[in-house]
Amino acid sequence: MCWAPLFSVAKRTLPQIDAYALATARYAIAIVLLILLLAVVEGRAALRYDGQLGAAALAGVVGVAGFNLFIWIGLAFTAPEHASIIVQLQTPLTAFAVWAMRDQRPKAFTLACVAVAFVGVVLVITKGNLLVRIDNDALLGDALVFLATGCWVTYTLFAARFPSWSPLRYTVLTCIPGGIGLAVANVVAVVAGVAQIPSLAALANVGWQIVYLSVCSVVLGALGFNAAVRRLGPLNTMLMLNLVPIGVFGIEAALGRSFAPVELAGAVTVVAALVANNLYLRKT
Repeated sequence: MCWAPLFSVAKRTLPQIDAYALATARYAIAIVLLILLLAVVEGRAALRYDGQLGAAALAGVVGVAGFNLFIWIGLAFTAPEHASIIVQLQTPLTAFAVWAMRDQRPKAFTLACVAVAFVGVVLVITKGNLLVRIDNDALLGDALVFLATGCWVTYTLFAARFPSWSPLRYTVLTCIPGGIGLAVANVVAVVAGVAQIPSLAALANVGWQIVYLSVCSVVLGALGFNAAVRRLGPLNTMLMLNLVPIGVFGIEAALGRSFAPVELAGAVTVVAALVANNLYLRKT
């Protein structure tokens, strides 16, 4: 539920500040809060990496920096509801990643559900007419969101490398290098002329949005997600993320957006395929 308004809020924030500044500001606030929270809950000793700095830095750069850069740059070109549907491909991407890493081939039913989910995504982002979208910038945005999804899948699977770390510690110690990566990318983008340092007035105009994006979506959202992976496993945790596109479609509809029947059919197809696969794997 913390992530349900994420794409709708960010889409309306990006015209005020660019994707680089948004990602950097979001994590600058969140990291400070997370560090204080970890120090209070587990003590300052928990802020040590204990020889795991390299792995944690890789997880943070890919999962935090990579996800944020791809998702916000992509969202500038595509619609919030499209981004929320594409992100749901985390479940099939996780299955393929496990297949590649551990040679655990998914069941035939799972592969069928993956195929159905991909068809649903295509229906949503093309509105049933692929030719209309080939030359559209939205296709670039959708591709970047897909890359962001792969980054978050990698981050989720990386958690297994830190069995002795609590979800809070994993979140904090990966967000720190991830946040540094975002800051470096922001500086490079400004120097290259593809990004700008936002003015204080611009930041003030989106003040409550940044507070939501940092406190609710990072501190509460990411921490809750990592805790859920530990308690429920990746499968059931990914299932709960189906609430996100439902929330996004509801928010956009409340704000006056109208959807083509094929878009709604595609969204239902994606959610139904992922739920069916989850129930099947539970049974087997």
